[in-house]
Parts: sequence; structure tokens; C-alpha cells
Amino acid sequence: MSEDSIISVQKLTKTYRVGDVDVHALQGVDLEVTKGEFIAVVGSSGSGKSTLFNVLGGLTPPTSGSVHINGKDLAGMTNTQRTDLRKDTVGFVFQKYNLLPTLTAEDNIRIVQYIGGHGMNFSPAFLEILDILGIVDRMKHKPRALSGGQQQRVAIARALVNEPSILLADEPTGNLDSQNTTAVLELLKRLNRDLGQTILMITHDQDAAGYGSRTIRMRDGQIVD
Repeated sequence: MSEDSIISVQKLTKTYRVGDVDVHALQGVDLEVTKGEFIAVVGSSGSGKSTLFNVLGGLTPPTSGSVHINGKDLAGMTNTQRTDLRKDTVGFVFQKYNLLPTLTAEDNIRIVQYIGGHGMNFSPAFLEILDILGIVDRMKHKPRALSGGQQQRVAIARALVNEPSILLADEPTGNLDSQNTTAVLELLKRLNRDLGQTILMITHDQDAAGYGSRTIRMRDGQIVD
């Protein structure tokens, strides 16, 4: 593992049991991610992209192989330790915004901050993120009063409120029109460029992949390019 690596994966496998069949979702994946990279992960459905993200985010343990996130070995972690990883080290952005409809944008963000044990005050660094995302004037609005693009920006802010080292974005523009897709991608690029945020983004869109500094292609549970 390189000293500059924030993610180091070696010989990673993940096998699911579906009825009487073993599904080999990941088959010997090797990956090194340097702090501050913006990586686009592309591949067809069933290629292993989402499984890789689930392992990197501590949502599911690997079957074999080693995974180090920010110097921490996931293989030896308990469920509690993996939960702490998701609170402090890895932020998630999903295709479906998953905002709580009865809460304002601000409260959707603050509840994650509270669960993470980071108090209830936004740091100066996070206030800068809100400014970059352009949602300062939408914080008192509930999701139904926000456009799809605004909801995704709130979801990105929620993922970043605890200042994670890594942002995992799974098809973050999949529910957006072309204008909002471009806006969200430009925001992710700016977060990477101006704040040094490490980002891994799953996408089916080749144009979206072009926003990354590096593209990884997956097929049949393996990285092929």
C-alpha cells in the first residue's frame, strides 16, 4: 500500500449465496486510490460497481482479500467499527436522494451531523461547502419545495457534513435532467478541485465519467481498465 493511498484494495472478492447458486460479484479486484482523486467507475449492470462501493463503505464485508480505508483495515472491523467508518470517514450520495420528507433541508443535514456525534453547529469549512453547492437560501425548505437538482445538492451536503475523507457517489445524476446533471457534476468537480475532496462516482454516462480525473471500467466483477 502506497503512503499516499487513501483506499487500498488487494485481491478483493465478494460472493453472495442466492438459493443454491454462488454469485461472484467481485473477483480479485485490485485498486489504489490516492487522496484527492476524482475517480469515475463505469460498467454495465451486474459488473460489480455497486458491490465494490458497498464494501468500500463498510456496508458489507468482503469474502476475501484486503481493504484499507484511510489506513484502517476493514477485514478486522466489527459491525460497530464499520458503522463508525460510515459516520466519520465515508460519505454516501445515492441516485435517490433519500431525504426525509417531513424535515427541512437543514434538518436533513443536521440529523446526520448529530448521529455522527459532531454537535449541531456547522463548521466554517462546511458553510463554504453550502455556499459552493448554492443551497444556503434553500435550507428552510422541505424536499417537496425543492427541485430534483436542489434535493441532490442537499444530499451531497448531508454526505459531507461530517467532513469524510471519501465521498462515494452512486449514480448521483441518474434522476436529473441534463441541466441539473451538468450542474451537479460541476459541483462535484469543484469540491474535488478546490477542497481536495476524494470522490469515487459510479456512472453509466460516459460524459459524466469525463468529469473525473481517472476512469475505472468494471466487467464481471473485475477491473478491466
